[in-house]
Amino acid sequence: MFASRRGALAALLLLCCCCFAPNAAVAELADKLRDDSELSQGTAKTFRRIMPVRFYSLLEQNPVANATLALRSCTIFVPTNEAFQRYKGTAQVLYHMTTAAFSQSQLKTSVTSDMEGNPPLYITNGRNGDIYVNNARIIPSLSVELTNREGKRQVMHIIDEVLEPLTAKSSSTEMNNMDAMQFMRVADQLNLGNRTLRTYRTQVTMAKKESLFESPGFHTFLVPIDEGFKHSTRSGLVDAKVIDGHVIPNTVIFTAASEHDEPKTSAAFEDQIKVTVSFFKQKDGKMYVKSNTFLGDAKHKEGVVLAEIVKANIPIKNGVVHLIHRPLMIIDTTVTQFLQDNGENGALRKFYEVIMDAGGGVLEGINNLSEVTILAPSNEAWNISSIDNIVRDRKKMTDILNMHIIKDRLNVEKIRQKNANLIAQVPTVNNRTFLYFNVRGEGADTVVTVEGGGVNATVLQADVAQTNGFVHIIDRVLGVPHTTVLGKLQTDPMMSDTYRMGQFSHFNDQLNNTLRRYTYFVPRDKAWQKTELDYPSAHKKLFMRDFYYHSKNLLERHLVIADHAYTMKELVQMSLTDTVVLQTFRDSLKVKIEEEAGQYVILWNYKKINVYRPDVECTNGIIHVIDAPLLEEKDIVVSGGSYLPESSICIMLANLIMITVAKFLN
Repeated sequence: MFASRRGALAALLLLCCCCFAPNAAVAELADKLRDDSELSQGTAKTFRRIMPVRFYSLLEQNPVANATLALRSCTIFVPTNEAFQRYKGTAQVLYHMTTAAFSQSQLKTSVTSDMEGNPPLYITNGRNGDIYVNNARIIPSLSVELTNREGKRQVMHIIDEVLEPLTAKSSSTEMNNMDAMQFMRVADQLNLGNRTLRTYRTQVTMAKKESLFESPGFHTFLVPIDEGFKHSTRSGLVDAKVIDGHVIPNTVIFTAASEHDEPKTSAAFEDQIKVTVSFFKQKDGKMYVKSNTFLGDAKHKEGVVLAEIVKANIPIKNGVVHLIHRPLMIIDTTVTQFLQDNGENGALRKFYEVIMDAGGGVLEGINNLSEVTILAPSNEAWNISSIDNIVRDRKKMTDILNMHIIKDRLNVEKIRQKNANLIAQVPTVNNRTFLYFNVRGEGADTVVTVEGGGVNATVLQADVAQTNGFVHIIDRVLGVPHTTVLGKLQTDPMMSDTYRMGQFSHFNDQLNNTLRRYTYFVPRDKAWQKTELDYPSAHKKLFMRDFYYHSKNLLERHLVIADHAYTMKELVQMSLTDTVVLQTFRDSLKVKIEEEAGQYVILWNYKKINVYRPDVECTNGIIHVIDAPLLEEKDIVVSGGSYLPESSICIMLANLIMITVAKFLN
């Protein structure tokens, strides 16, 4: 009945179209846009530039579209030239039109398109307040309102994507504005590439969850394709709760308008189980979705599961469908299998390539661990020039890769517990190398950073759960320096006091020089805090700008300048024969370095100073983070007035109060 009514309407419009010079109606729309005095010259020029010849031609050739423009009110969504250049299919003109006039402010929730048998056009708001029609953004400044010769109001919006309707492989397949369940039942007949949905559809039927996919309203459905069930036992793990976790109720999310990493409540959200779903985009343009089971049970483990969106933004009667490459919520692969699954063309492709190029030892080592956590650099993290030479050095690359592997199941909550009173220090399978974690914020605002081998990385995707551990995707390759000594001081939370002290006298400025090689013994913040407890007055003056001359002299002893930056291992070897003499800004530094129970110790001036973090590599040197400053009794002389470097002698002011520190750290 519905189809026959639409056919009659089309015939009527076609008849009217012939009587009212239809092509003139299309021309009138364009002509008015060019000639309308209310349009600024810039807007008219912009329209002429972006109005696609292809779309204009399609309008002219479509009798129903012509009749609508000639006789009725309407809204037309016009893709830009650039949108047409990107689009590989044939644009459906009627899917870009609706027979009612809507300004931007009047577009609410959804509008009905003129394309028979297709779902509505969904209206959503993006991250920046932009209005989207399905996955296309309306360009705000280019919307135009007109009145045709029949006095009917018409509105045109310029959009940045071609609107893609749901279409069938064969013209004989009837399109009847199908819901999500109907979509899955006839998926084999639709233009979805070579993707099939039989396995998931079967599981939905067996779990008696058809009503979830038939429910009226505006929902987002995440549907795994058959390829995602290649692990033989995976389909048996898809139960009613897992199916619920693939649906975001009462919210339509198209990828372009999605709020990245903004958790949305799934249908699996109740007292016994709580699952959120969020979208995110890689820099290479690939879209992913992730489930986070943060309250699970014996069958549904807590943790994050990632899935690539292989076909996005399929509009249906009750929302939108995104096809994903594997089911969410199901944790059924080891860390090794996860790397292999995501190594061919996935989010960790480059990381996996480097692992394989380094030989089988690294992957075999991961596979042999009963509990393991991997810090996996994203594909973009490898796009730095300094890494090219290292990749060719198999031994060096193996050491760097092992720096990313932890023999423990370490999720963010466990890191937070370790981080309760200090920055968490965690050993890796690379002997002598520790990672230093820092956690800030709560819930969705949590930010986790990790430092290893001198590189600070931010965790982009945390807690990707596997049967034997976790994978955290990070934004940098650990152990491959990308910043100078100065850059490291500026960004590392453990060295902020030393950085602040060096700013007073501009001592830090030299540390950006990439033509020099520095070895810098940097007291960590806790070392300065201990000094404050033991000698509060002297510590206070050291961190006052007026007394920068003293702090500068003190820091000069900690900075070694040579043709070579010294690792701790090298300094230990040098110390085997005699005291090591290192040339610093302030005369020379005489030390011996020993290794005690796997930890380095500096012997200086009858003191033992632990090296808390050795070998923090930078592009122009190495930092060794130490547990106490290199202080002598004569180091600090503080007066009540300001000091100027003499360029040489400080001008002594009246009423000097000399404070000499007789003894510093034991």
